[in-house]
Amino acid sequence: MNKEVIFELHSPYRNNFQINGFTFGQGSPSAAIIGPMRGNEIQQLYICSQLIQALLALEKKGAISKNHKILVIPSLNHYAMNVGKRFWALDNTDINRMFPGNIEGETTQRIAAAVLEQVRAYTYGIQFASFYMPGDFIPHVRMMETGYNNASLATLFGLKYVFIRKPKLFDKTTLNFNWQTKGAQAFSLYTNQTDAIDEVSAKEAVTSILRFLSRMGIIKYHTHSGYISSTLEDDNLITVHTHIAGIFRSKVKPGDEVVYQQALAEIIHPYEGNVIAQILSPTNGVIFFAHSNPLAMENQVVFKLIHRQHI
Repeated sequence: MNKEVIFELHSPYRNNFQINGFTFGQGSPSAAIIGPMRGNEIQQLYICSQLIQALLALEKKGAISKNHKILVIPSLNHYAMNVGKRFWALDNTDINRMFPGNIEGETTQRIAAAVLEQVRAYTYGIQFASFYMPGDFIPHVRMMETGYNNASLATLFGLKYVFIRKPKLFDKTTLNFNWQTKGAQAFSLYTNQTDAIDEVSAKEAVTSILRFLSRMGIIKYHTHSGYISSTLEDDNLITVHTHIAGIFRSKVKPGDEVVYQQALAEIIHPYEGNVIAQILSPTNGVIFFAHSNPLAMENQVVFKLIHRQHI
């Protein structure tokens, strides 16, 4: 394992800000893996740390295939993490909305440009991401539909679902989109936590990465075959909103199967403590995304369901 500085920002008042990369193996740049860009992505940071441990053990055993190099960048925004902020602490900008970046621009633009320059040569790009809304997911792989994407490769992670997203205008400033336009096959991995550590889904994420790298011939690693992935698109998901604000008490979690008119959550009056609304399932399906904050606002998205005709 080699440790290198990917980007450095000099500071007159404290230690320099450094983004570090850890490389395994030698030769052709095969896979680059990027951890959190946001300060609350603790689960994503933890997954990267466990992946580094796994790759270090494989490298010691000579299990990194010849002429293959793997790069892991565990964090792009530990400044924000250190002070408990989600976005870049100085100007509240989101690094994952700054790609392809500008090496002479604002700080987060410079970070994005420097990182993309370092990883653009890698054949496969994997990002541990989080959703823009607070909540938990079924672990899944996500790709942008850019014309460069290959959904069949995403199934090699062996997770239950592969989600193909048609990019909106703001998606074109994300790492995933720009990585693909630079020629890489780029994947975003989502687990069922963000600002807390979930050991089960973290282990599943690490195993899925090792499974993918093994199937692409980058490492020598034996594991169970995982799931036969189902491919989803936006049309396969049904969004459930609240109709009134209050304290949010969920009755289900990601992965749960639900039936039509089943109670998914309750909204509790914040002063009087009585239930003022029930959120009912509009269909038979599976919980794909669930709101996790204790408060819910009026008309907020609180669930996304995978629609099923029959369960």
